[in-house]
Amino acid sequence: MPDRWTIAFDADDTLWHNERFFRSTQSRFVELLRDHAGEDHLRERLLAAERRNLGRYGFGVKGFVLSMIETAIEVSAARVPASAIGEIMEMGREMLAHPIELLPSVEPAVQALAGEARLMLVTKGDLLDQERKLAQSGLGEMFEAVEIVSDKTAPVYAAIFARHGVIPDRAVMVGNSLKSDVIPVLEAGGWGVHVPFETTWELEQAEAPLAHPRFRQLDSLAGLPAMVAQIGL
Repeated sequence: MPDRWTIAFDADDTLWHNERFFRSTQSRFVELLRDHAGEDHLRERLLAAERRNLGRYGFGVKGFVLSMIETAIEVSAARVPASAIGEIMEMGREMLAHPIELLPSVEPAVQALAGEARLMLVTKGDLLDQERKLAQSGLGEMFEAVEIVSDKTAPVYAAIFARHGVIPDRAVMVGNSLKSDVIPVLEAGGWGVHVPFETTWELEQAEAPLAHPRFRQLDSLAGLPAMVAQIGL
């Protein structure tokens, strides 16, 4: 059906918990390196490494681990012991094995919309990790298409829309990141729905486009079925 609505969902911190694992691992990293640098300096250098490495390693746990190792070498003047590097790698393995915990209202909202529109998952990060989380979530069968991308930009969304025959102004992207899930979709001609999470990674923060006619914001996914019905589903 050419005029069928498409509703796309982000994954991490939109459907299930994710940022909490990065935050707790970062705290463990700070404790591990406390003899080499203060907490504020460590967090600052780690964030700088993550920003610097996004173009090399992309988003996700593996890039985060490599940035932690790089930061450990940097702040210790290359004196960090091999045992500490081993602990950082173990932290990464634990992150890649954590169980999936769906956020409140996710399952009923997705189920309610599954029969009304074409559902897609559009997420970025490590391919194997995102596939694992989707499989464990129990939501996989509800999505007609899954796109795991290296980044979320307006051209990326435009390419996804074209690949799946999606009419942009009949497409809704739902996510917790204004920078990745909302603003580029609006630029690509779709609707952007922001569902804020309790914490947002510093590199994902942006100003809300409050004046844009296709921007919407919800407190939780519980209100999504009513909202998309209001805009014309």
